[in-house]
Amino acid sequence: MGSSHKYETVIGLEVHVELKTKTKIFCSCPTEFGGEENTHVCPVCLGLPGVLPVLNKRVLEFAVRAGLALNCEVAGFSKFDRKNYFYPDLPKAYQVSQYDLPICKGGRLEIEAEGKKKTIGITRIHMEEDAGKLLHSGTTIASSDYSLADYNRTGVPLIEIVSEPDMRSSQEARAYLEKLKIILEYIDVSDVKMEQGSLRCDANISLRPIGVEEFGTRAEIKNMNSFKALQKAVEYEVERQAEILNEGGSIVQETRSWDEEKGVTVSMRSKEEAHDYRYFPEPDLVPIVVEPAWVEELRNSLPELPDERKGRLVNVLDLSEYDAGIITGSRALAEYFDRVVACYEEPKTAANWLNGEFLRLLNAQGLEVTESKIDPEDFAALLRYIADGKISGKIAKEVFAQMFAEGEKPGEIIKRKGLMQISDEGALSAVVEKIVAGNPKSVEDYKAGKEKAIGFLVGQVMKETKGQANPGLVNKLLQERLDSL
Repeated sequence: MGSSHKYETVIGLEVHVELKTKTKIFCSCPTEFGGEENTHVCPVCLGLPGVLPVLNKRVLEFAVRAGLALNCEVAGFSKFDRKNYFYPDLPKAYQVSQYDLPICKGGRLEIEAEGKKKTIGITRIHMEEDAGKLLHSGTTIASSDYSLADYNRTGVPLIEIVSEPDMRSSQEARAYLEKLKIILEYIDVSDVKMEQGSLRCDANISLRPIGVEEFGTRAEIKNMNSFKALQKAVEYEVERQAEILNEGGSIVQETRSWDEEKGVTVSMRSKEEAHDYRYFPEPDLVPIVVEPAWVEELRNSLPELPDERKGRLVNVLDLSEYDAGIITGSRALAEYFDRVVACYEEPKTAANWLNGEFLRLLNAQGLEVTESKIDPEDFAALLRYIADGKISGKIAKEVFAQMFAEGEKPGEIIKRKGLMQISDEGALSAVVEKIVAGNPKSVEDYKAGKEKAIGFLVGQVMKETKGQANPGLVNKLLQERLDSL
């Protein structure tokens, strides 16, 4: 479409994060994903008359941890509110959330997009309960004849992280969501599985003419559960709004849905304002008073966060920004790397193997780092075999593949398959002599100044020794023998 160049894009994200507690926010029903429909429910989360909710303290702890990791101010006093709306997946016809006194406010997140670093403000983080789930008979709500309600997810604890409207492109929005996901994974408050709905994102998007300070009318895009979907939805919506403005039209404030199949946003309903929800304090829950000492205790318990860890890998271990970025992009991979380096003091070599062969094999089999059969200590042992000249890099890849498949120790594989590198000069001299005698043409080529001929002879020695000869020693012995002719 390409009609948006006259406008500046303004984007704010609302990210809903399912917390990985064992039980729901106000009752003892399990939160685990899956399970037969409407089996993880009780009178409290179904909103039956006469029941009383009780706050799960773990939810409060996780919300505070998230706030601290995102540089927020934690409120000493906050409360829950009722957000009233009618929808089939909301059995009480209201959602318990937080409105004017949320648990966290005023944070920030550093991102990098299109080669530039930028700080994105975080307006607030509040706790709330999740709604249920509607299962439509068709592919979308519009094409369905009926919908079924599953209330297993009702009452699963959420935090909603609301950003300032500081993002100016789809790339920045994606970078923000990716960074947020990594931080939440590091602090272990959510499993952040987007495909299961543990991390869901709504985007508020508006356009304004370049140079104008006043924000344009925004549309909220819902139903994005992947980084790619967020980026594509933002790009489509920007062009849609630009076309309307260029034709002299005006943007309607509304809620739209992202249709993944068609690659378009579709109007759902007019956008509600806060007063439409008739917020009022939740009468069945007492206000939350947080002790400063407890907040400091939680602050001190936070792990090394991605930016800090990346800084350590670059500044202390001398890794490249690129390698450090890949390693710290997953908490599991970063911790695995630290364990390898604790046993093998060459971080650059470890990073090369980790970001190369290790990730290649994991990706090929669709496995997570935690599912690898190779212990970090065995990984380090393999690297030491290479460094000590006991096996070649080529043989090491073969050994590594076997370790990955079976979880066997490198020493056992090397011994069982007879793969130890031959570094005995006497044994190799005899092989060199045989190859030189059997390849007079290559010898003549070398003597005629064709340097590439020695490469062929090295290859023949390696073939004769089944790849076990020490390549450096083979080169040296061949050079000496050819120069003596």
